Amino acid sequence: MSDVTITIGGREFRVSCREGEEEHLRTAAALLDGEAAALAEQIGRLPEARMLLMAGLMLADRTAELERELVAARATAEPEKVEVAVIPDSVTDTLAEIAARAEALAGCLEEQTA
Repeated sequence: MSDVTITIGGREFRVSCREGEEEHLRTAAALLDGEAAALAEQIGRLPEARMLLMAGLMLADRTAELERELVAARATAEPEKVEVAVIPDSVTDTLAEIAARAEALAGCLEEQTA
């Protein structure tokens, strides 16, 4: 476990996370700090718990809106067109003939070396 110090709303917090997740935690904290800063500009200084609650709710609201937009975009998106190349029968027949000749030659070689 790693300990990371983050700053949200001008207040420092020491938070533990798994090794390698430090940068992800700092990024998430920066988002929360941005919301806390917006609150401080609009409302002024708030008690710590209230500031964290409000900033978290603002992020949750933004996330919910993005999820709604994503669902709507998926619903209206046209299905992806996939084209599959069709190999002509003549090519398939020729390849099968070449494979049969190669197997026959391999069989002849095995007989000669045995």
